[in-house]
Amino acid sequence: MDEILRAAGEVLGVELSDPVDLGGSPRSVVLRCRTASGGSVVVKKFGTDPEDLRAFTSETAGLSLGLAGPELLGVDASVPLVVMEDLGSAPTLADVLLGDDPRAALDGLSAWARGLGRLATASVRRRADLASLSARHGMSVPSWDENPWALRCAAELPSALAGVGVEAPPELAGELERIVTTGADEYLAFTPGDTCPDNNLLTPDGLRLIDFESACYQPVFMTAAYCRMPFATCWCVFTLPAGLAEKIEETYRAEVVEAYPELVRDEIWQPGIRRAVALWTVYMTTELIPRVAEDRPTHRTRRPVPTLRQLLRHRWEMASTLEEFPAFAETMRLLLRDVADGWDVPPLPGYPAFGG
Repeated sequence: MDEILRAAGEVLGVELSDPVDLGGSPRSVVLRCRTASGGSVVVKKFGTDPEDLRAFTSETAGLSLGLAGPELLGVDASVPLVVMEDLGSAPTLADVLLGDDPRAALDGLSAWARGLGRLATASVRRRADLASLSARHGMSVPSWDENPWALRCAAELPSALAGVGVEAPPELAGELERIVTTGADEYLAFTPGDTCPDNNLLTPDGLRLIDFESACYQPVFMTAAYCRMPFATCWCVFTLPAGLAEKIEETYRAEVVEAYPELVRDEIWQPGIRRAVALWTVYMTTELIPRVAEDRPTHRTRRPVPTLRQLLRHRWEMASTLEEFPAFAETMRLLLRDVADGWDVPPLPGYPAFGG
């Protein structure tokens, strides 16, 4: 801790004290620290494994782009760490969704979708800038734009299925290739990468995004799928009232059509989102199947939260309706029948703010 404070203080040229742990991630430690003048900053110190260094590069480059997030105040690649503006203790979108005020939750969801859509639109012409910043701050590891995570997850899915006794249909491999590669370089926009509810601060000045460890350019459908699923890769997942997911999705879409007018056409928009839902489901399946032998909450400390089994079953139920990918949809139904049917867990409830 002393070493982190000392290194961050040298970056800023001021003495730092009174660190408060803000949680971080498996790749980083995040501290709120006091400055000698009585203010505060946030220090994020990364590990040195390849994935940690990729996260450092993404965070530094993403914040340096200056389109969203706290102001980047300093960087020390030798540690590595970043020092950034302290955005304070405003509630997150997760806080209001898990609270008891439906109006605050609805307003928060709308601000989240609108803010991400405006960020996407503002970023369309800045991809080369992010690539340049990534190269400047790179740590000899591929950036998220260069990391073939989707191809890797698709390749890992058959073995994940075999691990729970599910034999994939023969046509699945070809469908997975289509899901991963179709439209992969179309309708690109910047995203912090992890746009989950706890990474979105609802401040008096509007939505502020935090956590740029996976910042990259990707098709806008990947973010739009967070509206529909909802929150594709997150722990704060419950069901939304009827029609609300569609309303939030349209809020996001109304912003991105400013950059990509053709996305007003449902024949482009709907297939793009459904591919994204399939891809996120592949990712979550490969990530979570090895962990569900014993069920547990999706978050170590927050409550209420769903369990891993509730979350995964919910993902499979939605993906089982993707009939344009018949082998994939059948695989989801096999998982529901042969795996999830034996789980003694209740259905995923609604968000507490909307009555559970």
